[in-house]
Amino acid sequence: MSNGFLFSYSLFFMAYEIIISQELGVSSRQVKTTIGLLDEGATIPFISRYRKEMTGSLDEVQVTSIRDRVQQLRDLGKRKEAVLKSINDQGKLTPELQTQVHGAETMALLEDIYLPYKPKRKTRASSAREKGLQGLAEILLNQEQGDIDAAAEAFIDNEKGVNTVEEAFAGARDIIAEQIAEDSLVRANARKIFLEKGQFVAKVVPGKEEQAVKYTDYFEWTESLKDAPSHRVLAMRRGEKEELLYLDITVDEQLIVPLIERQYIRANNASTDQLKLALHDGYKRLLKPSMETEIRVFTRQRADQDAIKVFAENIRQLLLGAPLGQKRLLAIDPGFRTGCKTVVLDAQGTLLEHTAIFPHTGAGNADQAARTVKHLVEKYNIEAIAVGNGTAGRETEDFVRKMQLGVTVVMVNESGASIYSASEVAREEFPDYDVTVRGAVSIGRRLMDPLAELVKLEPKSIGVGQYQHDVDQNKLQTALDDTVVSCVNAVGVELNTASKQILSYISGLGPSLAQQIVNYRVANGPFRTRKELKKVPRLGEKAFEQAAGFLRIRAGEQPLDASAVHPERYALVEKMAREVNARVEDLMSEEKLRAQIDLERYVTDDVGIPTLNDILSELSKPGRDPREQFEEFSFTDGVNSIGDLKVGMKLPGIVTNITNFGAFVDIGVHQDGLIHLSQLANRFVADPNEVVKVQQQVTVTVTEIDERRKRIGLSMKTQEKRPATKNERRSKAPETDMAKKLAALASKFK
Repeated sequence: MSNGFLFSYSLFFMAYEIIISQELGVSSRQVKTTIGLLDEGATIPFISRYRKEMTGSLDEVQVTSIRDRVQQLRDLGKRKEAVLKSINDQGKLTPELQTQVHGAETMALLEDIYLPYKPKRKTRASSAREKGLQGLAEILLNQEQGDIDAAAEAFIDNEKGVNTVEEAFAGARDIIAEQIAEDSLVRANARKIFLEKGQFVAKVVPGKEEQAVKYTDYFEWTESLKDAPSHRVLAMRRGEKEELLYLDITVDEQLIVPLIERQYIRANNASTDQLKLALHDGYKRLLKPSMETEIRVFTRQRADQDAIKVFAENIRQLLLGAPLGQKRLLAIDPGFRTGCKTVVLDAQGTLLEHTAIFPHTGAGNADQAARTVKHLVEKYNIEAIAVGNGTAGRETEDFVRKMQLGVTVVMVNESGASIYSASEVAREEFPDYDVTVRGAVSIGRRLMDPLAELVKLEPKSIGVGQYQHDVDQNKLQTALDDTVVSCVNAVGVELNTASKQILSYISGLGPSLAQQIVNYRVANGPFRTRKELKKVPRLGEKAFEQAAGFLRIRAGEQPLDASAVHPERYALVEKMAREVNARVEDLMSEEKLRAQIDLERYVTDDVGIPTLNDILSELSKPGRDPREQFEEFSFTDGVNSIGDLKVGMKLPGIVTNITNFGAFVDIGVHQDGLIHLSQLANRFVADPNEVVKVQQQVTVTVTEIDERRKRIGLSMKTQEKRPATKNERRSKAPETDMAKKLAALASKFK
């Protein structure tokens, strides 16, 4: 391959931004600029927040899409280079083949083109070629007129192992079968038919019906590939992996084989029968298994993508849950026989005292537990009590509420608390305490600030996913990291109190710089200004640029340090203040001063109206928290287990998990119920996130109870009045008229 060709090939792939702009519906300039910023090391939160003029105000979702798509295209480009080099090294590269490789829009199509040239292990076709049967295969493919038996006899060679005419034909058919299975047009057509007409067929493994009870729905199940939602694909795949289900992908071969015949059979002569045998063999032995494998991979990737999206959105909603705020807390990690570990936290989350109470092991112990709780509440002037929602959670909540202590009592989702308590992070924070104390502290801190506490956990440990352990773990990790970074930077972090864990998610930092910041804080005391960050070892200009706007300093020397205004715009804000004869502090506190600012006067090449609007918004509410206000919640008294439920009950609940097929809700019975997609509202709902979010308080109606399978069906539909019939409207009309007449008559005597 010439250098000139390589140069032109590189130019071909400079058009990434054009491809992406068409796919995302944005301008190529926006895409090109965003790719440039990403390549320079800018983070997604920084780009979407502080480079709006450069990107045309692309949001985080769009920037993430550009990042992911350009990586896909670059990977495709690298593979194309490798394919072209391989074919060229074989001496088989032609201009037509170059064009085909250039035009391959997906990795699958590229691999189809490369397949005939791809080095492979020995096959039946390669053995036949070694026996000199390529010529006979071409005679059959060309469907030449004449005596094909006589033609085949010419290829008999005892030394090469071709002893009969039939052996010659068999070898030639093997060559044709492989050629057909590797034909890029045949594969493209077959792939399209598999995707459009193929079906999943699931069956229970005979004799495993009892073990597979949770897969009852799939004991005899057939579903279109294109219509199968991700949760069902993942469920069937899990059942297959557990060797409880058989799972096949099927398609009617009469949809594919005739297409191959039309492509290859151009006559009806002595060669036709041999050619048809080769076509059918090529489909059944080579093409069909290859397509089934490929479609399995494709449907798994598609299902993974959906499941990862659901999980990431659940994590986002959980991380952005409403914080109680800085309150003095009593936190309880409940238990029956082993007791309830109880801790006291000050308003900053510092552990002040810990003990164990035993409210569920007899009246005497319950009385002592009540005295202990009351004493701690009075001693520390407790403002709220957090109770974990695990084993004995409802019973412990009831116990505390009945004491009527006059403080807020909140059930806290403790998923992952036990994992945190045994983690390296927890050991660093509380080296002198056991896992039970650490777990209780985590429960209390989750109530104060869910984001600050949950970032200490691997997101997969939080327990709000849809088959998260079955999907591609690398892609899942990338999506979850993106989500945590997005949430942390959306809220912002208090520089002088933030943990190393939450600092590590700040734009431009990471674990190493986060540790350096904590070390500096310990050695030098609190940061007085954002500018002081530049004194932190190894924190250079680029890291400062990326991180500064997301770090807050309350009551520092520079009032803007408490806001999301980036230090690069401080001079601009100071200019605004001067021009209305005020200080920056005055501008932040007085609406009438801000109202005097004409933003158009401050537009420059670098700063446009989008950024100026953001600045003005921050001046009005510096460092505002985008999370919702905390609301109290309690479950229904007396409903503590699935046995207490009755169909028709209306109950309060908390949404714990959202999937593509509905939402799971904790109603206080140690088993979440499911609101199916069709039961979320009185209207059609395409996406559960349109109606509910994780941690949302809802009212549900019990529609189904299956104690054996531990399934609870719930509904959020409201009872709508049935429209009156024509006869009913007629029958009511006289009553209405009479009522009006009586009311009018009565008014005359007032």
